Amino acid sequence: MEYRLGDKVQTKKGHPCGSDTWTIVRMGMDIKIRCTGCGRVVMLSREKFEKRIKKILSPTE
Repeated sequence: MEYRLGDKVQTKKGHPCGSDTWTIVRMGMDIKIRCTGCGRVVMLSREKFEKRIKKILSPTE
């Protein structure tokens, strides 16, 4: 899959706040995502991010 800055993605496992949708905030060796429910920002390695992602909800163009 190809990811871009600003994409909304769904993870396999939900965040403790109850939301499972995230927005990609930063891309590089690591990927920084922001929870759409509570606003928490998490940085993951690209490998971990690709394992945890379920699907892209709304890709940016």
